Amino acid sequence: MAQAPKIEAVERALRLLVALADAGPAGATLANLASSIGANKSTAYRALATMRAEGFVAQSGTVGEYRLGAVSMSLGARFWAPHNLASALHPALVALSRKSNELVHLGVLIDDRVLYLDKVEPDRAIRVWSEIGRLAPAATTSLGRAILAAQGVTDAQLAAYLHQCSMSSEQLRDVIHATRAQGYALEIGENEAGVACLGVAILRDGEPVAALSITMQTERMTESRQHELVQIIRDVVPALLPDQLTLPSQ
Repeated sequence: MAQAPKIEAVERALRLLVALADAGPAGATLANLASSIGANKSTAYRALATMRAEGFVAQSGTVGEYRLGAVSMSLGARFWAPHNLASALHPALVALSRKSNELVHLGVLIDDRVLYLDKVEPDRAIRVWSEIGRLAPAATTSLGRAILAAQGVTDAQLAAYLHQCSMSSEQLRDVIHATRAQGYALEIGENEAGVACLGVAILRDGEPVAALSITMQTERMTESRQHELVQIIRDVVPALLPDQLTLPSQ
């Protein structure tokens, strides 16, 4: 297979962006950047100046270190913005709902609350009130608990997520520890009487970007059903996740 043609200026710019990402917030000097991509300083400078004008590169002062600009740093966040996540993960929710025959939700963490992005209902009726766009406390939802547990929030930081919640810091701590130990989050009758949810985080590079949950009547959320649902999630969801997204290893 013939090698695809390359545009040297574009290749050079991309390599500079990678070098700046590797340099981190401290940035890197023009000399170091030029050396890292095997270019002379004047060539590297022109590429950096062009990207700086477009916001892809920033510079401290006029002759200081270069670092990634706001546009570069926003690309990943824009790619995984909530509306894009919902679209990308919808097939996984459909398959999970059909396999489990349960109501499935997708949510993301917004400050101290969970935003419901998507849902897929089972063929049989279930009396649960839910609405896409709804915000609910992260501390009292299986979606939020799964994300907080995967995020590595410390015990001391958990109090920040208790605004307008009746839980204590100690209660939330115990819930998050249990979630980490068992690999999934539970919420039983705390938001709606007679309704229980089981949640699992969705990760990108080891960090949670969302969570999915399975919802049913409380009396059916037995321990054996919990284990069955977790196995269904692990059997169905990974193959339908976009590249870079995974489930927690446990």
